[in-house]
Amino acid sequence: MSSRAVALIAFLVLGAAVVVTAGVLTPWRTAPAGETRTTVTTPRPDASTDFSEAEIRRGSVFRAALRPWSLARLALGLVLALALGLTPLGARLIGAVARPLGGSWWVEALLGGVVLGAVATVVTLPLAAWSEVLLRRYGLSTQNWGGWLADQAKAWAVSAVLTAVMTLVLFALIRATPNWWWAWAAAGAAAFVFVASFAFPILIEPLFNRFTPMPDSPLRTSLVQLAERDGEPVKDVLIADASRRTTTLNAYVSGYGASRRIVVYDTLLKEAPPDEVESVVAHELGHAVHRDVVTGTVLGALGAASAVCGLAVLGGWAPLLRRAGVDSLADPKAIGLVLAIIAVVGTLSTPMQTLVSRQIEARADEHALELTRDPEAFVSMERRLALQNRADLRPNRLFQLWFGTHPTTVDRIAAAREFAAREGLPVPAPAR
Repeated sequence: MSSRAVALIAFLVLGAAVVVTAGVLTPWRTAPAGETRTTVTTPRPDASTDFSEAEIRRGSVFRAALRPWSLARLALGLVLALALGLTPLGARLIGAVARPLGGSWWVEALLGGVVLGAVATVVTLPLAAWSEVLLRRYGLSTQNWGGWLADQAKAWAVSAVLTAVMTLVLFALIRATPNWWWAWAAAGAAAFVFVASFAFPILIEPLFNRFTPMPDSPLRTSLVQLAERDGEPVKDVLIADASRRTTTLNAYVSGYGASRRIVVYDTLLKEAPPDEVESVVAHELGHAVHRDVVTGTVLGALGAASAVCGLAVLGGWAPLLRRAGVDSLADPKAIGLVLAIIAVVGTLSTPMQTLVSRQIEARADEHALELTRDPEAFVSMERRLALQNRADLRPNRLFQLWFGTHPTTVDRIAAAREFAAREGLPVPAPAR
């Protein structure tokens, strides 16, 4: 049996493993099953229950203004990836950049992905800049252009370094083991996902935010006790200086084991009362308790390994190679083709990823309610987040299915009321 046939089998097996693992680990039922509900009737989910028409329109207008530019940026990035990968353009560009440096295979492998990534960044930068203009116009961004460009540069630099290392290793493997490179690369891709997942809070987060310990206060004490009560003790409670970039509200739990910490945006501390801050943190603790980062990492690792095997199968298809202007996948000028395949796979897999994400977020909401026993604060917090972050309170169903990583605000508020009814707690009254 040829190595390409084995790669096809591995691709199918790993792809099936992704589907099965997602099916098993995704919390399809986020509320307890078989519970006897009280006779309390909760209002039917509807944005007008808790938001005025002016508030609903405020979020809809912002999202309607931002959405075309965000979609255009995604579409342009995909079209550009296809243009550089399914035509000889990408191969020629890599050859032209590497030629002054000797044109050896390792120079092409080291610089190829970096150059193509830089082209994509530059071409899509005007759309990103206009999105930033809209964020400022609607009061969600506090950055000046110097800070914004610095963030863009740092993000590109991180991406460039990772891309250069990965492409160099990939083509070194292809040259060293022409028939079975994909097996080593698949294992390496899976390992990289695990390493990146655990290293991100330590190496990447500090590049974009400054963190300071939260001073001793009743809120800090309550957050630490909340984590201890949840069986997830934290090393520290930190404040992120998000206000120098945004007015949006957020908090999260970062790190693992003994290094776990609660991170709270300074904007959240400024705008929200302590019980709402506790509700947000309890949601994030839910992710830690249910090992959601580990779940995402396992799925990502399986997906990465499967993608490498699929690349080995497609990489042996002569018509595809001819379109890319290369003779074989061993030629580093094929980096454009590799990136095009990754872009297509990423686009097609988005609905599955967001579906899993929505279910995981719904379970974290349920956990927050169970931990705090305060559905009133949860609903108040959801209202505050929606208004401050200008959420779309009546989102287009297709956009929600494709891009929505969280349940809608209306669904989350409805779930809190259902929890209160189920647990015999006071059901939060409609805000209107």
